[in-house]
Amino acid sequence: MNNLDNIRNDFPILSKKVNGKPLVYFDNGATTQKPNSVIQIISDYYKDYNSNVHRGVHQLSQLATEKYENARIVLKQFINASYKEEVIFTKGTTEAINIVASSYGRKTLSKGDEVIISAMEHHSNIVPWQMICEEKGAKLIIAPINNDGDLIMDQLFDLINYNTKIISLTHVSNTLGTINPIQEIIDTAHSYNAVVLIDAAQSIQHLPIDVQQLNCDFLAFSGHKMYGPTGVGVLFGKKRILEEMDPIQGGGDMIKEVTFNKTTYNDLPYKFEAGTPNIVGVIGLVEAIKYIQKIGFEFIQKQESALLIKATHSLREIEGLRIIGNANQKSSVISFVIDGVHPFDIGTLLDQLGIAIRTGHHCTQPLMDYFKIPGTARASFSFYNSEDEVGLMVEGLKKAVKMLA
Repeated sequence: MNNLDNIRNDFPILSKKVNGKPLVYFDNGATTQKPNSVIQIISDYYKDYNSNVHRGVHQLSQLATEKYENARIVLKQFINASYKEEVIFTKGTTEAINIVASSYGRKTLSKGDEVIISAMEHHSNIVPWQMICEEKGAKLIIAPINNDGDLIMDQLFDLINYNTKIISLTHVSNTLGTINPIQEIIDTAHSYNAVVLIDAAQSIQHLPIDVQQLNCDFLAFSGHKMYGPTGVGVLFGKKRILEEMDPIQGGGDMIKEVTFNKTTYNDLPYKFEAGTPNIVGVIGLVEAIKYIQKIGFEFIQKQESALLIKATHSLREIEGLRIIGNANQKSSVISFVIDGVHPFDIGTLLDQLGIAIRTGHHCTQPLMDYFKIPGTARASFSFYNSEDEVGLMVEGLKKAVKMLA
């Protein structure tokens, strides 16, 4: 059975003090903290077998290559992909989405075609589609949300037609916490022969994901939001689709043969992995996955749900505070505003108490425009957070209201 104190001891930064106060870290939606096991394996790589992969016959290179390629098998199993070749290592979710937009989008979109995203998307799932739609003369269609932060499903389904070629949708909103009904959307999209990309940056660490069961065509996520290192992520794509796509970067590893007249591209997954990869990031990501599996999604969901419920009830008791995003299905994220108080001021005062939250537009400026606000304060919880920490945040906010409102 998991013990919260023991779990917290696995994360050395959680014992840190900020401004003389014990750190309360509620910015997990931006990046999660790293357990000792991840930190240790990163150190071990640089101490014991630092070498490039796929390029050397010497022992260090062979060991690094083995660790790197075994990681692909672990990721395949973690998301239940059909083939390890469907797992492409990237810098993160942003690069993964850009690969799909720039490769699949460039090859398949033409004038009059439509790409659907939602009003709650992160900029990383807006800008790449704007760019490719402008280049190809396609239309970018925005699926609407309601004031609770839920997709308006009947309107979304009305937008899907045989001109729809791609639907790219967040699984969980980084700002609202909304958990979107992606299975239903994928099934409908496929009935019109559209492909679906799921941005799982805010869901992969909270919910078990089975890409075969979902039948999504692409899935993108980042390592640093799931207790792994920064600068590494994954693009999953169905093998038959990836094989038809062209690489978007040229260089080492993505080639079979190069002459000055012609280059032959490598097989999957390497044709999308040009250059020296983030080897230690991939190795660290595997260790993070092992840690998640050790804790178990049952405990993760139970703990994070309890934190969300407590925080929601407590915050609603603060006069002048309004929660932005009250979806029926919600992850452990709360965005809020307080009448007469700028979110930056809230964040600054909480920081003086050792409490780390996020403030701003959270890379969702169109969403802020919809709610007619400049930004929010956002608390995002992990299974290593405690209900006592939620209480400290609430007390800190009450002090902030007295000082600033």
